[in-house]
Amino acid sequence: MTLHIPFDNSYARLPAGFYTRLAPVPVKSPGLVAFNEELAKSLGMAPGAPEDMAKVFSGNLPPDGAEPLAQVYAGHQFGGFSPQLGDGRANLLGEVVTPEGQRFDIQLKGSGPTPYSRMGDGRAWLGPVLREYVVSEAMHALGIPTSRALAAVTTGEPVYRDTGAMPGAILTRVAASHIRVGTFQYFAARRDLKSLQNLFDYTVARHAPEAETPTDLLSHVIERQARLIAQWMGVGFIHGVMNTDNTTLSGETIDYGPCAFMDSFHPDTVYSSIDRQGRYAYSNQPNVIVWNMAQLATALVPLMPDQDAAIEEFTKLVHAMPERIHAHWLNVFGRKIGLEAATPEDEPLITGLLARMAEGQADFTNTFRALATGRARDQFTDPNAFDTWEIDWKQRLEAEDDPQALMRRATPSVIPRNHRIEQMIEAAVAGDYAPFDRLMNVLATPYDDHADDADLKRPPDPSEVVQATFCGT
Repeated sequence: MTLHIPFDNSYARLPAGFYTRLAPVPVKSPGLVAFNEELAKSLGMAPGAPEDMAKVFSGNLPPDGAEPLAQVYAGHQFGGFSPQLGDGRANLLGEVVTPEGQRFDIQLKGSGPTPYSRMGDGRAWLGPVLREYVVSEAMHALGIPTSRALAAVTTGEPVYRDTGAMPGAILTRVAASHIRVGTFQYFAARRDLKSLQNLFDYTVARHAPEAETPTDLLSHVIERQARLIAQWMGVGFIHGVMNTDNTTLSGETIDYGPCAFMDSFHPDTVYSSIDRQGRYAYSNQPNVIVWNMAQLATALVPLMPDQDAAIEEFTKLVHAMPERIHAHWLNVFGRKIGLEAATPEDEPLITGLLARMAEGQADFTNTFRALATGRARDQFTDPNAFDTWEIDWKQRLEAEDDPQALMRRATPSVIPRNHRIEQMIEAAVAGDYAPFDRLMNVLATPYDDHADDADLKRPPDPSEVVQATFCGT
């Protein structure tokens, strides 16, 4: 049976200035590593033979109805503005509309150079492809808005990075869209008001049909991003590259480069090898997203008839965002300690635990999970620090109906730990995909207890600690 993808490509119907049409660059010998059958079914896709899918998802055989293109956008990267970025190694094959009427992009990542590659090779190697596959699907299983992984293929060609030759690979990514804050910045920086208006109209129709004005759209995106960041914080996730070109209007997590999940809790944790100043540290993510929304607001100002009034109105929305993030954060962390509806009066209880965790080098995930089983004190180097906190906590829980069940629903039993991902990549490079398959199987139900997978819950030994994570470029 031949792979069938029911394309309906609305972005390709936008004016030519939004993208460059080009086909993916064929590869030598594509091989299918993984295919997400559950996701494919939800998208209305009919899978084909593995060798045919390898050709399609490598770019060697663009499927019927595809209109491949590379999107253009700008962006602030670590605070510095680049007026033109764009898909340097990605190719949007097109879009599908699900039977429920939801529209999704189908994009290849690592499919060869584009006009926006900025001297890069446009390729990806197997490690980052498998990392994004595992982590994005884990985030979906955790209930966090995210792009998803549809397929991964090897290319049969080497990719050269600082560490030498690595096996090439391509990820097929699915997202509600790839419209970024940087997409708006691109046209605003050029004072191209016609294109900026086209982009606004398109984005509203696709993501916020209830929005009538740029103010409405900004408010909509702020709320989605506020909720998303609180969810990241709740699972100890650190994105690593929260540039404006990696911040979507759909409110999804996207572009998993040097991302990581914390082991021992510390608010200033940084893993990304390129984040030398800690701009995107765990604790700074709420601040960065507010800054990113200010850049979106700036890009939307030219669309307003009274720009002075717009600046005042947008400033109020952006300045109110920290309060929205905090409200979501309080709800997320309240549930993690068993409170169905935490109030501001409960905040000292949450921050008191986090402070003890940081001082006691407690594992983030395991500590919160252990609260439901009565073994949380074992996570601390000094259990007495937990004991003093526990007295007030247990007293507060007396007002809750079933806090243990709530905590189990609010904190996963297992996460994609950095050292396990690195071990999985090392095995895959050697041709062994069993660790990949095992991670995918366990992480599909992260809130369940997996008694025979205790090793995946264990924090790294000193020799296993991952000090830094890397982009794939």
